[in-house]
Amino acid sequence: MTNALKYNRCDVAIIGAGPAGLAAAATLKKQGIEHVLVLDRESEAGGIPRHCGHPPFGIIEYARLMTGPSYAKRLVASAQKAGVDIALKTSVTKLGFGGILTIATPKGMGELKAKRVLLATGVRETPRSARLVSGDRMLGISTTGALQSMVYLKNLIPFRYPLVVGTQIVSFSALLTCKKAGIKPVAMIEEKSSPTISWPLHHAAGLFGVPLFLNTQITNIIGKDRVEMVQVLDGKKNTREIVCDGVLFTGQFTPESTLARMSHLDLDYGTGSPVIDGFGRCSDPSYWAAGNLLQPVNIAFNCWREGRRTAGRIAQDLKGSLPLSIK
Repeated sequence: MTNALKYNRCDVAIIGAGPAGLAAAATLKKQGIEHVLVLDRESEAGGIPRHCGHPPFGIIEYARLMTGPSYAKRLVASAQKAGVDIALKTSVTKLGFGGILTIATPKGMGELKAKRVLLATGVRETPRSARLVSGDRMLGISTTGALQSMVYLKNLIPFRYPLVVGTQIVSFSALLTCKKAGIKPVAMIEEKSSPTISWPLHHAAGLFGVPLFLNTQITNIIGKDRVEMVQVLDGKKNTREIVCDGVLFTGQFTPESTLARMSHLDLDYGTGSPVIDGFGRCSDPSYWAAGNLLQPVNIAFNCWREGRRTAGRIAQDLKGSLPLSIK
């Protein structure tokens, strides 16, 4: 690991140390790019998988079944073995023209000039506030990411009998986390008429003994210091109450594109992601993008594969052999 302020320049700066960013970094080094620097605001590299203490990860990448933390460690080890520098607790605060980055670390502010910059900042779940669910602020309200961080990294149990909101693939991950932690969801609800991911979620809910209610949406959270119950509205406009001690909001991912939105880069206002060409280049050709920032939410393997593919194109670009456009 290195301190980003030690360097004023690099060949490629990668923002985000998840599967896409780390795979891209290792690929760039293997293709002869001399100085590749990964920047991440977290204290540990590996991205979302390090919060997921369950399989399946790594089947295609490393030909073995791995848990998320093991997979994350393997990604980091592969990048470091290739000679990649990884700067943690390092936040990029501004994307400047031509690959000039403003960065912040515990030691202060600095500026980094990169020939190319890869944005691999991933996604974030939509919290309760953005879903406009009414009710007071109280203990027991969480997203999947927050739950996994508490369970796997901090050995904390935020609730025992929560209501799970959503039926995306991450909701399946949430059920696995609950099972591992001894948490027993009272129900899972989906506002649509069918699960977002039909398999394996529908079967997993039944296997774990969790009732699945479709055409049902949460309207209010009730409690004083902690969640005590929720009000839901079904497809027939009937309101009823479900007793629980927590609410677990899952999915509804949005790109973590704050940096791009605050920059000079062109945005796709339909997705919130940076506009890219067929190679992954942004409107400023010094910048590129890959991973869940572009297509939330891809599985880890797809992000890893896209990071490698985009890195190959960046290497071509630096060597002057990449076409201006795809014909």
